[in-house]
Amino acid sequence: MSLSTGIESPYPWLGELKSEERGLYLIHLLLTCANHVAAGNLENAEIALGQISQLASADGDTMQRIAAYFTEALAHRVIKSLPGVYRALNATKITLVSEEILVRKLFFEMLPFLKVAFVLTNQAIIEAMEGEKMVHIIDLDAAEPAQWLALLQALSARPEGPPHLRITGIHQQKEVLDQMAHKLIEEAERLDIPFQFNPIVSKLENLDIEKLRVKTGEALAICSVLQLHPFLASDDELRKRSPVPLKNSNGIHLLRVLQMNQGTFGELLEKDMVNGYSPSPDSTSSSPLSSTASVKMDYFLNMLWSLSPKLMVVMEQDSNHNGSTLMERLLEALYSYAALFDCLESTVSRTSMERLKMEKMLFGEEIKNIVACEGAERKERHEKLEKWIQRLDLAGFGLVHLSYYGMLQARRLLQGYGCDGYRIKEENGCVVICWQDRPLFSVSAWRCRK
Repeated sequence: MSLSTGIESPYPWLGELKSEERGLYLIHLLLTCANHVAAGNLENAEIALGQISQLASADGDTMQRIAAYFTEALAHRVIKSLPGVYRALNATKITLVSEEILVRKLFFEMLPFLKVAFVLTNQAIIEAMEGEKMVHIIDLDAAEPAQWLALLQALSARPEGPPHLRITGIHQQKEVLDQMAHKLIEEAERLDIPFQFNPIVSKLENLDIEKLRVKTGEALAICSVLQLHPFLASDDELRKRSPVPLKNSNGIHLLRVLQMNQGTFGELLEKDMVNGYSPSPDSTSSSPLSSTASVKMDYFLNMLWSLSPKLMVVMEQDSNHNGSTLMERLLEALYSYAALFDCLESTVSRTSMERLKMEKMLFGEEIKNIVACEGAERKERHEKLEKWIQRLDLAGFGLVHLSYYGMLQARRLLQGYGCDGYRIKEENGCVVICWQDRPLFSVSAWRCRK
């Protein structure tokens, strides 16, 4: 399909397209535009962007909304090729803490994915901690108290009585942790459960291991909700120094070094101890992950392993957005984000300001990062469940099958959501949450394999 280059009213026929025709043509234009951007043909890319802008709309149907954000992402990538212009346009960009909190809250309220993950996680914790008197939970992104409020209520009903519960919450914003602490302490007092909240204001990559205060004799659980994939962001310098940082030339396992060198995660990465590390015989280049393995991911998982958790539950977006080329990522992202926008289309009004905010500030920013960014700047590196299973297995974790009762609770939650498009699929003892037949998020449980 040729692209018109007229000046006056260049695309008058576009307004006459029916919804389905418009959607198909938008996909065609986005792929055409992406090809031009990837090839550095900015003149043709601009022509395609002009046509897309005639059809895309942030408050239209699913395909119009998707096109609006992918177009913005492609334009962002073009501008990034002009560093001076890019810096000038972003010089005053500020993301308010209150906006981040709002977007996370809207995602929790409008879509069922976090709720399902919380139900599955809590059930796995209850089963793993049966009979334990001292329980410690580390929440790698302590942003939503609803999960732990529900767990407190469940633990209060234990036949043997509730354990002494300690939750360590990690978040970049102190006010988020303060709000969580207030709600959880209040509920624990109401239920008469011995409880402590340990707040850590930090980015995960700068986490000070000692502040986790893991004690001998307590049963440890770790909860990671959408927190691992950013560690896949490439670090070329570290990659050159240590392709697969599991053992050094003398066969000494890295977790030993981690235990001997307490400090922040960022400091560990910068220390000279990284020098001289090479793949161990059991981590050969034939590994499906070795070519894309991230030094940061290996270190972080080794750090978690060294804490000897009785249980770790991981939720990640189940999509392949970590391809090496723009076209790979764009195609995969088109499919998965179209499904996410369809989820909202099925239950939320198109004119809802809350929906518009979440689509722009959450999905729109993720799409922009996937499409426009490269190297360490590209944080949204979502991968499929099978990759996470391989990666966590190599890090020394053993898969724990989520229970039938947990899955039953999750299915009931989705059935009560007022929409029949959501599905739950069991895969290797893990749960994949789908829209129709499209996998969107995975939840898996792990134990520390000695």
